[in-house]
Amino acid sequence: MNFRFLLFCVCLAVLTTASVYTHKDAYILYNQNGDRIFYSELLNLSKESDVTFFGELHDNVIAHWLQLELVMDLSADAILSLQIGMEMFERDQQILIDEYLDGHISRSSFESEARLWNNYNTDYKPVIEFARTNNLRIVATNIPRRYASAVYLAGLEALDFLNDEARNWIAPLPIEVDTELSGYKNILEAAHGHGGDNLIFSQAVKDATMAHSILTNLTDESRFFHLNGSYHSNNYEGIVWYVKKANPELRILTINTITVPDVRDVDAKDLQAADVTLAVPERLTRTF
Repeated sequence: MNFRFLLFCVCLAVLTTASVYTHKDAYILYNQNGDRIFYSELLNLSKESDVTFFGELHDNVIAHWLQLELVMDLSADAILSLQIGMEMFERDQQILIDEYLDGHISRSSFESEARLWNNYNTDYKPVIEFARTNNLRIVATNIPRRYASAVYLAGLEALDFLNDEARNWIAPLPIEVDTELSGYKNILEAAHGHGGDNLIFSQAVKDATMAHSILTNLTDESRFFHLNGSYHSNNYEGIVWYVKKANPELRILTINTITVPDVRDVDAKDLQAADVTLAVPERLTRTF
């Protein structure tokens, strides 16, 4: 064998081996068929949808970064305006959000009164501040937690005693709940049966209220981008179930976030919960 050719083969093998160990993917996007897709494809899918549900893991930095990138790029599309809905804000906080985004109250006033999540500064504040700078609407979609807690303690009947003003902050009554949906059954199983059906009901009133918030704000001139925990939209259940029940014609895109040992080796069954799966290394630093 020619010495130079042998040397070339050795060098190629070394470089190939080195690339395996030096190239680390921070994330990979997959469709349900297991095909890798690129960010540009995800952006186009979102542009073609009426509502995009970005199902996050609340402590995942890659998911939060990608949410912000999508918000920035969707807002640059002149065809439709962008509305951003957030599970992290409850409907009775809408006035605070509007006052802050419109410049009527200070940042310190907003942040001190808005019952912010512990990871707000790192994970959600960038979206809020981008919306404020670019005149985007932020919609507080979630039910006030005190009412979800009341349902957990006393069942759906607890909502019947709310006055008219309080009912403005929840989905219209009565709220239908399908206790056979796999997502709700999984929540009950994870809780080892504690809470019984009331645990499911307390989750369902959140989903129903978030769906109602989306439907009442979505217009023909806008698209809606919703941030929520993956369990609220996976398998087209949760919020998506309520949205589709009310308006089956809406074009919906769902995104699920998962953590895996190797983002290049994902089990096919883990890709079925959403239209697009964001696979992130499980060793990634968490935000809380």
